Amino acid sequence: MIGTNAATDNAATDWAHALHRARTEAPFLCRGLERLPDLADLLAAGRIEDALAAAHAAGRSEPDTGVALRRQRLALAVALAIGDLAGALPLARIMAELSTFADQALDAAIIAAMRRRVPDAEPQGFSAIALGKHGAGELNYSSDIDPILLYDPDLLPRRERDDPAECAQRIARTVVELLSAVTSEGYVFRVDLRLRPAAEVTPLALPFVAAITHYESSALAWERAAYIRARPAAGDVAAGQAFLDAIRPFVWRRSLDFGAIAEIGRLTTRIRDHYAGGQAVGPGYDLKRGRGGIREVEFFAQTHQLIHGGRNPALRQRGTRAALDALAEAGIVAAEDAALLGESYDRLRTLEHRLQMVADQQTHSLPTDPAQLDAVARLDGLPSGAALVDELAQISEAVGSRFDGLIATYAPTGAVPVTTRPLEQELKALGFAEPAVLAARIESWENGQYRALRSAEARAAFARLRETLLGALAAAPDPERALARWEGLLAGLPSAINIFQLLEARPALLGVVMRVLAHAPTLADELARRSDLLDTLIDRSAFDLPGSVASLAAEFRRCEAGDDYQCLLDAVRRKVGEWRFALGVQLIESQTGEAWRDPLDVAAALSRIAEAAILVLAEAARAEFVRPHGRITGSELVILGLGRLGGAALTHASDLDLVFLFSGDHTGESDGGRPLGSTLYYNRLTQRVIAALSAPTAAGALYEVDVRLRPSGAQGPIAVSLDSFARYQREDAWTWEHMALCRARPLFGTDEDCAALAAIIDTVLHRPRDRDKLRTDVLAMRAEMALHKPPAGPLDVKLARGGLVDLEFMVHYLQLRERTALDPDLGLAVDGLIAAGLLSPPLRAAHDLLARLLIVVRLVAPDGRYPPEASRAIVARACGLADWPGLLTAVLAARRAIAACWHTVFDEELEICE
Repeated sequence: MIGTNAATDNAATDWAHALHRARTEAPFLCRGLERLPDLADLLAAGRIEDALAAAHAAGRSEPDTGVALRRQRLALAVALAIGDLAGALPLARIMAELSTFADQALDAAIIAAMRRRVPDAEPQGFSAIALGKHGAGELNYSSDIDPILLYDPDLLPRRERDDPAECAQRIARTVVELLSAVTSEGYVFRVDLRLRPAAEVTPLALPFVAAITHYESSALAWERAAYIRARPAAGDVAAGQAFLDAIRPFVWRRSLDFGAIAEIGRLTTRIRDHYAGGQAVGPGYDLKRGRGGIREVEFFAQTHQLIHGGRNPALRQRGTRAALDALAEAGIVAAEDAALLGESYDRLRTLEHRLQMVADQQTHSLPTDPAQLDAVARLDGLPSGAALVDELAQISEAVGSRFDGLIATYAPTGAVPVTTRPLEQELKALGFAEPAVLAARIESWENGQYRALRSAEARAAFARLRETLLGALAAAPDPERALARWEGLLAGLPSAINIFQLLEARPALLGVVMRVLAHAPTLADELARRSDLLDTLIDRSAFDLPGSVASLAAEFRRCEAGDDYQCLLDAVRRKVGEWRFALGVQLIESQTGEAWRDPLDVAAALSRIAEAAILVLAEAARAEFVRPHGRITGSELVILGLGRLGGAALTHASDLDLVFLFSGDHTGESDGGRPLGSTLYYNRLTQRVIAALSAPTAAGALYEVDVRLRPSGAQGPIAVSLDSFARYQREDAWTWEHMALCRARPLFGTDEDCAALAAIIDTVLHRPRDRDKLRTDVLAMRAEMALHKPPAGPLDVKLARGGLVDLEFMVHYLQLRERTALDPDLGLAVDGLIAAGLLSPPLRAAHDLLARLLIVVRLVAPDGRYPPEASRAIVARACGLADWPGLLTAVLAARRAIAACWHTVFDEELEICE
């Protein structure tokens, strides 16, 4: 009787044909079916799940661990092979079954080895770390396993007089013997321990401490690649995971290491060179190592993981298909390339299994004998060896061409010639004024002026980069300015090796750096503090706008497994800094090329980033606070955003105007071990949230937080209840506080609480007002501001009369007076007032021009003064104008339009200084 797990209903499943091919084309499977007739009957009936259950149970009653594992392995190999040939088991299932059995076999061997020495021992203090396909859960039929065996001398079970190191070696040797020895029952797995640290001189098993020291101090780049797929597989799994957590910074580096990437490039090139004989597709082609083969797909994924996985934990996938999918999801690899490579990988692995089914040999090469090649093809269901070769030729070309691109990108192209021409002549040829003075200045860099260039390795890296650097400086729109900021960057670097290697590997990036240094002092200062910000620019996504607040929050929450609150604070600061820097570079770069990035889009993106940071850090701070103090039933924190944040239009220099509130009864008390009353509870929690958003950490600062717009100002508590907020706004708030509510948005809290807060604000903004008093208050506040906060310079279009502040005051006055167009987005509010006939149509264009100018000026001329001549075209283009004179003309016209509207609304003249 066929069980419920039968696959005979599946038209693609042909058990009889699968068994026939196995018996006629694969001697190993034929012998296995003969030795296991009961298993063969289950497979003939299509009962694959029953067959797998029987395979796992094979040898279970055998007391000898080695015999039991060999019988289980044979039965499993036969069941999986026939299920594979019949089309009943997908590749992922087959690899997972084999990998799980390897874990179980390795674990059983470790326990048996320990108990040979100490019969009652608890299996602790000895771990097996799986690498390669075993670590990835992608084992093949006849694969060996490549564990690293580690032990803790203090925990390892041993006899009283045993030396821990000797005991560990005995266990390791016994494990290898139990799994690898070929007996009349066959073998379990060939065990290869050569991937352990310094395998040529170290024992088979290493202490955890010694292994950690190796990976922290002297490991090679290929060892980083090996650990991408590492996992604790057997023995003391918890200790193995603790070891992997300890060396995680070695594997996943937050800063790009182009020296290591170059080494990976050399390794990929050596792989092709070494296996040149198996490159051409045909008889003898090596599916694993040949051009366009299995290893090239794996290295394609792993190289990108090494480069980007330090900053994006989502890329830290062990499986090859999962890694390719994650790289596509992150936009690092084209989706079509990831899909093609993934499908090719699956087919190559399937064909690899066919080769190994024939004789249970760890082979990856097509037979050179035509008859044997035809047999492999027939085993797979193909008509002939020629058909198999034709299919492989297409796969090889598709995979190989993409791997060629990887090699071209990362593999070394030979030594970079270092110019031997005297520096002064070189500078003169590039057109620098006073080349002798400049040559002496540059030579002083290497003569001890900057610690980043004091090592011989750093000076050698600089020598290779110097010609390209000087060319980029010469091409910069303001070479002297770029040079001065380059020196500032050098002065802030503890080591320059990595940045020189990055710029050497990415020559085009040097041009971006020079334009940033020449045009954007805000970005240049950030780069001097964090040179790793350049790492973000090698991703294609660096020139995309960020997604939604929800997607950004998910990115910010993606902290390392096991990391604590402080690590999250650092991680959010790094990620926010990277996004802010990338958006600034987008603004500068888009104005020097064909594409145009609207500064208004950048302002909206900066706001989404800030909202996501508030969401994630407020959640985290609250979780930390709840641990000692508990929660207050029916009460939650609520955060209100005001100003440019409320209007979703931040600049690179904006602080965060926040008001902290809480729902529920202000007389409540928390339920934790250290209870607090509601008001004290939320004021302390608010201080935690503010610190999370503003306190500098090892990763730098994040935002300045301004809470002066809270009820009662500096004299009032930092956080008040929603009821108190509503009462204050209804009874005591000044006109300017209601004006501030015109650009208010709830940013954090439950949906119910945010809706309640929005309703309070809506009620306040819709209440009737004394028009004369409103006008008097608005004009008095603007006059006071003009007296105490004059414009910083001619480009301070925020504070200059006829600027953005005047526009905001006018808009908020009309919003409150007419109770209409109450949108926190200032541009949309202007649209609404124009539609209502309260503002003239040119005001929207005036708003957009001045807003764009403010956003870009915060980067290019943060002091509000005119930028250098070379940067003025960038500012003009960012504002949608062809040139600098045209921009000045348009700005003056916009300010006059605002002044004219001010006169219409307030019957008051504004003096516009040109």
